[in-house]
Amino acid sequence: MTLALQTIGLDKHFGGLHVTRSLSLNIEAGARHALIGPNGAGKTTVINLLTGVLKPDAGRILLEGQDISTMPVHRRVLSGLSRTFQINQLYADLTPLETIGLAVSERSGHGGDWWRRMGTRADINGEIAENLARFHLLDVMNEPTGRLPYGKQRLLEIAVAIATKPRVLLLDEPAAGVPESERHDILAVVANLPRDVTVLLIEHDMDLVFSFADRISVLVSGALLVEGPPAEVARDPQVKAVYLGEDAHA
Repeated sequence: MTLALQTIGLDKHFGGLHVTRSLSLNIEAGARHALIGPNGAGKTTVINLLTGVLKPDAGRILLEGQDISTMPVHRRVLSGLSRTFQINQLYADLTPLETIGLAVSERSGHGGDWWRRMGTRADINGEIAENLARFHLLDVMNEPTGRLPYGKQRLLEIAVAIATKPRVLLLDEPAAGVPESERHDILAVVANLPRDVTVLLIEHDMDLVFSFADRISVLVSGALLVEGPPAEVARDPQVKAVYLGEDAHA
């Protein structure tokens, strides 16, 4: 088994609040792995620890075997770890064309003059066009992001994450707040993410989780309750009791 991402005994406190408790996760390379749990279970804290937004009080984080526990956020991105957010972190005045162009240019070392590179580099232009098409953004590519429907904004955030060429992608509730009429594109994009990218998904929508994941970890009060294939997790009596409900995916 080749591990893309691993935590070993990960602990985090906020004062007297113990948010993660000796958490050990093993995310296999190429996996579609979901991290679920009730509100307050510590899921987003785990993502913030993995990406360097928060520092662990104890434990280690390994990215493809490399200890990144003390590595700053930008170095983790350059090392192949990218994420999306529960609430998008986009530039409202930039268009999707400009936003993806900035991400591609920054990754290739030309972020300082990205507006020039977009017009002169065929490789950059081709990658931008490919991402706009893959994420269903061609029809709005010249619209200011702040004016886009929320579903399109969520698609753009995933597109930006993919533009960094991650080997591990953390999706923090990609369908959160998206109206039902716009959810189809989100679900389709998540399902069709590149297979050479390992994905760790945090999501409350169980239909999305069970249709996407090949392995599920259930977090309760910052500790790992159950981990296994979706069918096995769905049948587990502890999971039914604390999260899914007795009838969920029986």
